[in-house]
Amino acid sequence: MKNLIDLLTEEVSKAFEEAGLDAELGRVGVSNRPDLCEFQCNGAMAGAKKYHKNPFEIAENVAAKLQDSKCFESVEAVRPGFLNMKIAPAFLNDFLKEMNESEVLGIEKNTDNKTIMVDYGGPNVAKPLHIGHLRSAIIGESVKRMGRLMGYNMIGDVHLGDWGLQMGLIITELKNRKPDLVYFDESYTGDYPEEAPFTLSELEEIYPAASAKSKEDEAFKAAAMDATFKLQNGNRGYTAIWKHIMRISVADLKKNYENLNVSFELWKGESDADPYIGPMVEKMKKDGFAYESQGALVVDVNEETDAKEVPPCMILKSDGAALYTTTDLATIVERVEDYDPDQIIYVVDKRQQLHFVQVFRAAKKTGIVPESTKLSFLGFGTMNGKDGKPFKTREGGVMRLERLISDVNDEMYRKMTENDSIALTEEEAKATARMVALSAIKYGDLSNQASKDYVFDIDKFTSFEGNTGPYIMYTMVRIKSILRKYMEAGGKEDTGALQMPENAEERALMLRLAEYNATMKNAFEELAPHRICAYIYELANCFNRFYHETKILSEEDETKKCGWITLLKFALRVLESCIEVLGMEAPEKM
Repeated sequence: MKNLIDLLTEEVSKAFEEAGLDAELGRVGVSNRPDLCEFQCNGAMAGAKKYHKNPFEIAENVAAKLQDSKCFESVEAVRPGFLNMKIAPAFLNDFLKEMNESEVLGIEKNTDNKTIMVDYGGPNVAKPLHIGHLRSAIIGESVKRMGRLMGYNMIGDVHLGDWGLQMGLIITELKNRKPDLVYFDESYTGDYPEEAPFTLSELEEIYPAASAKSKEDEAFKAAAMDATFKLQNGNRGYTAIWKHIMRISVADLKKNYENLNVSFELWKGESDADPYIGPMVEKMKKDGFAYESQGALVVDVNEETDAKEVPPCMILKSDGAALYTTTDLATIVERVEDYDPDQIIYVVDKRQQLHFVQVFRAAKKTGIVPESTKLSFLGFGTMNGKDGKPFKTREGGVMRLERLISDVNDEMYRKMTENDSIALTEEEAKATARMVALSAIKYGDLSNQASKDYVFDIDKFTSFEGNTGPYIMYTMVRIKSILRKYMEAGGKEDTGALQMPENAEERALMLRLAEYNATMKNAFEELAPHRICAYIYELANCFNRFYHETKILSEEDETKKCGWITLLKFALRVLESCIEVLGMEAPEKM
């Protein structure tokens, strides 16, 4: 089903053609002055330059061609050359009926069977998730869900940091603490224990202790680097320890991501790309792309059009060790071989942009990825505290993600239990608080443009007023409450089709609902979840204005009441689809 803007554009484009002008000038957009009109076309202004005509005369001519259009109630030419338009109620009503009858609310699905991979998450194993992992997780999840809604085959990969120096640090520290473990006996040939020689809490303490020690003790650091080398070259005992680390750590990571309503189709890491590094490096050398520079192996990626020089992409260090660039390139090789994606989207901190410029250019230049495969960088800003600095605990440390979620849960539960008008059992209140708290966290983040830094303000984000997740949840619960009361009063399950708008508030709500398809399409094309947040905030406002001006349940005209109930069901479907894409869920009561 085509979206409303495209249908209106087709109509206006035909009018431009009939006036002897380029159809491309007929692009229609939502008016930024709703007090004057609902839709606007500025094509006459561009046409004036192209055809050397007066823009107002062009607009008048096109407006005349549209006077009998079934799409518009009115079309007015306004100086210096704008076309101001109001949609015909019958046309809007027919569009919404078709949309409401569609299982997917009229979304025009992609039919090319394209595969898109989303690289998001990126945690290091053996370390707990902290708030620095929040943005990647929830932005990446929403991008994946948007793409799936649009009909693409979406594959999310957590891309674990599981093969670097941190593994050598843990193994070395464990060896210092428990030297008699069988894993460190090089003569041992039997099976290794199934139980790990450490708990999750011990593992989370070992890594920071080892990391701190390596910064002060050169011998310890050298031993850790040697342990990393041995692990990456197949040492049996070290591989067995690595498997224990992975099993315990990944189970905890999955639990924490689940609390965020975030999931991954692939739980691959740097270790999975390791077998691809050797053949990839040899091919780069053989094809003449990789060469030695000061002992290191590099690939030139600078381009003539660069305003600032882009340094060569380092493939191997002078000691032959791989780097993040090596692993990221080898991961692309693996993904191309296993999944043949049409696009790979990287959801990472925007401060890594230069790194990914080098990786993408090296991948294209050396031919490890087809030219047709799109490599996209979605860089996000930092989450800051009220002081404008990166968010910290009261003690000044980096906050664990589960602590942040717990704090917001507690705040939502406090607000809900303090409100005597909310009739919920303790169990219901806790479950509802969890849902609303998650909406507060996710909406508070996603409502900001991804590339921008933002301030995480728990008081603002948990408010039931303003542009917040709880406000959206409250609006949806209000709709559910009206529908529930309607049914309890003996209302019909099938309330029939939508009716023509009765008043300005109803018309505004219907117009906003009609924007759903275009909003979803544009949000995915721009990889911009904040556009969905902006849309549902406006939609919630439209509904609440309609609700306050319309006595829905007390309306005596049954046809009118049924039309409004159908409109409410429709609005709820649209809101539910939007929050599903954002990874949220609305409670039944609150």
